[in-house]
Amino acid sequence: MAITDLKKGDAPSLALVHPTEAEKQIQFNLNGAEWRGALTIPAYVRREDTLAQTALTRDGGISYWILVDTSLPNNPFDPKSGTRLPLASCETYRKKALVWQNGVLKEVICHGVGSVFCAHHLRKRGYAQRMITELSKAIRTHQTEEGVECMFSILYSDIGKKFYDNFGWEPFPSSHISLPTTTSQDTSYLPTARPLYAEDLEEFCNIDVASLRQSLESRPKDSKTAVALIPNLETIQWHHAREEFVGKELHGKTPKIKGAIVGTEKGKRIWCYWTRMWYNPNPAEAKGNTLHILRLVIEDNRGEGSSSNMANGASSMTNGSRSMSNGSGSGQEAAIAALMAMAQREAQTWKMENVEMWTPPPVALAAAKRLDPGVKVIHRDMESIASLQWFPEHDGPAADKIDWIGIEKYAWC
Repeated sequence: MAITDLKKGDAPSLALVHPTEAEKQIQFNLNGAEWRGALTIPAYVRREDTLAQTALTRDGGISYWILVDTSLPNNPFDPKSGTRLPLASCETYRKKALVWQNGVLKEVICHGVGSVFCAHHLRKRGYAQRMITELSKAIRTHQTEEGVECMFSILYSDIGKKFYDNFGWEPFPSSHISLPTTTSQDTSYLPTARPLYAEDLEEFCNIDVASLRQSLESRPKDSKTAVALIPNLETIQWHHAREEFVGKELHGKTPKIKGAIVGTEKGKRIWCYWTRMWYNPNPAEAKGNTLHILRLVIEDNRGEGSSSNMANGASSMTNGSRSMSNGSGSGQEAAIAALMAMAQREAQTWKMENVEMWTPPPVALAAAKRLDPGVKVIHRDMESIASLQWFPEHDGPAADKIDWIGIEKYAWC
């Protein structure tokens, strides 16, 4: 059977299904050419198997999907295998999320869509479009059997803003700042930043999550609906498991420093978590590699964290007591600059080309300028476009009615 004999994407016999293990491996070997980064294909497949066993993804935390033609008895290109031919594929990650609406806060699940793929020899036949259409229907009730609602889903488009918007995933503001791994500026005046290790993260994630809940609960009742992915420990650990696997493959060791913190007094600390992403297969070269700051948290004076990226980058700080010194923002700037300077050093150690922070609030931008006066906010229009599909019925663009809180790298999948 020739590829030209396959049915087009609008054929009634096409269906979205969960793949068998053999079918999943077929897709890993195909999509690895685009998603493997610095890894070989066999290492990429092992990484995906490893990540599927993290606390975030095991026990149904990750779901695999493929589009197949149910009229075909098995894979026409390999009839002995008994597998179906995957026409397109993707994954969804079940994540905990919060939705505030009309004065009521509730915890829901959100499905993050990732690894959307159609093999080159099967493209331009409408398979990706059909899969996304069917997926949009399926995930509205996927894994809601226990009574937990799924009110929205997210994805990060690497093909611009238009394609997924056509299927309901609306683009939201997507921006970042990028710092080189070295600075020519004097940093001796900055406060001391201490490294955070894996064993430190549970405490700080718990503070962060509690504060996020409190911040949403305190929204004025006439505010827009707000949604947020919960920055829990399981989510941060997934990013770190990813970097640890690749670090071991490329450098024979795993990164130990997971972030940094400034301050020791509870209620006046500022911290961040980060992760390293390698794209250059040459372990001696840094070009293309990026250290991403996953989450920046400014602790308030009651010992509860407060995301600095609330409301799509607007600072959530409401009183001067949250600054690090003298009731002004200059102390916060210096503290965040110290965190960024440590991130730069870590990036250089691990052969990264730059340090990146998504949706920087004004105080973080000012901090970055202390290290690189020329730094600017980059508004992305093609890659990593944060996109959200709001399931409840609504008129007009959801992006006009919803605040997506904390569009930071931690929520990426």
